[in-house]
Amino acid sequence: MTIEIGKEAADFTLPNQTGKEISLSDYRGKYVILYFYPKDMTPGCTTQACDFRDYHESFAELDAVILGVSPDPAERHQKFIAKHELPFELLADEEHKVAEAFDVWKLKKNFGKEYMGIERSTFILDKEGKLLKEFRKVRVKGHVEAALEYLKEEAK
Repeated sequence: MTIEIGKEAADFTLPNQTGKEISLSDYRGKYVILYFYPKDMTPGCTTQACDFRDYHESFAELDAVILGVSPDPAERHQKFIAKHELPFELLADEEHKVAEAFDVWKLKKNFGKEYMGIERSTFILDKEGKLLKEFRKVRVKGHVEAALEYLKEEAK
């Protein structure tokens, strides 16, 4: 199953940083910024999370919620949130089922090694849960601003 622009994203449920079960459908009636990232506490992921933190209010003004998803366990998400004062939910996709559903669980190569992991990606869903925009193979620098600008245009 892959997600397509204009189509409704399949609902899913994952534990957040406190272990509470969160479903995508809980956010119907709001825009959802669903971003997949490889690992808590790494440089690129920290920069991206802090960028989302710094623009959190701007997204909220557009009636949007931010949800971060990685394979890290809830306890690690708690530490990441506390360390960087993140004002949004981080979801634990330890078995990478949601990452697979969004086609962001990919074969990666780093320093001559191959392994499976998250391809940094962001999906913007409308208030009915339909995919408006996808950003794949995201480069961190400028990404959050680009997502915010897209949503500003969409929300007019």
